[in-house]
Amino acid sequence: MARLRVAFLGPLASFSHQAAAEAFGKISASLLPQLSFADAFVALQNQEVDYAVIPCENSTNGSVVQTLDLLADRNDDYKDVKVCGEYYLTVHHCLLVHKGSYPSGWSGYDGSITKLYTHPQAWGQCEGVLSKYFKGVERQDVSSTSKGAEIVAKEPTEKSAAIASRFAAEYHGVDVLKENIEDRADNTTRFLILRNVLAARTAELDLGQPKATASDEQPNTHKTLISFSIDHASPGALASALLIFKQHGLNLTTINTRPSLKRAWQYIFFVECGRTLSEENMDAVVNALQDLQNVTESCRDLGTWKDQLSAQTA
Repeated sequence: MARLRVAFLGPLASFSHQAAAEAFGKISASLLPQLSFADAFVALQNQEVDYAVIPCENSTNGSVVQTLDLLADRNDDYKDVKVCGEYYLTVHHCLLVHKGSYPSGWSGYDGSITKLYTHPQAWGQCEGVLSKYFKGVERQDVSSTSKGAEIVAKEPTEKSAAIASRFAAEYHGVDVLKENIEDRADNTTRFLILRNVLAARTAELDLGQPKATASDEQPNTHKTLISFSIDHASPGALASALLIFKQHGLNLTTINTRPSLKRAWQYIFFVECGRTLSEENMDAVVNALQDLQNVTESCRDLGTWKDQLSAQTA
């Protein structure tokens, strides 16, 4: 079997690269950087890659809206893309500077940095250090944390710094001025692993797909992601939709929304739910989707996968 092709948000040495490398570390895979989230989805829909590893939420800073917007798939561009797994990456941010610019390290820092680069998602994860030491310093959004490190590596005369990983520092040859600057030590990003459901080669690889648990085995908890839209003018429409999950034994864990872009102040809802699989509830998602069709304007199954948090604590 040819090496699997796994897309991730590039450039190289980004947190997405690290997550992809760890998630597929035991499998023969080629890791392929993409310029944007959308590029990864397009490559997957066109079967130019086998999987994509995409960040969906951070424990400190919440949901990644770019991912939700692509999953919303308002124009039906990614109809064959579904979630098939997840990976949790503990994220440690470092303050990176051009090599040799601060020989004494953080102890000798003189407050001269005038610009900071990082991905928008990282700012809110490091607000403590930023507000204490870099209040008023210009913040420049870039496409990835690794891109910020690359910019700093190429700016020998600028008093700039980047927020990125030690992995990125080593890859781009810059110095770590201060490490572990995230607000919380348990700062973690969850990545979704996506596949094209029409691709035969990915169907052969078990990434924790639903299986009923035998009586003598440790119970398996699985998650399912469903999106739907409702008639906002109908009283109780959202409550009716959410009640269906309870009726089918599906435990709601998260609810997110994104604008529908059909009419102002109307939304697409994303519901993630979990269940411990058994012979009795194997069809719970199918049955819930059938009932949802009666109380929503549209609904879509975005995939089911093994809950990695429950697997780690089992």
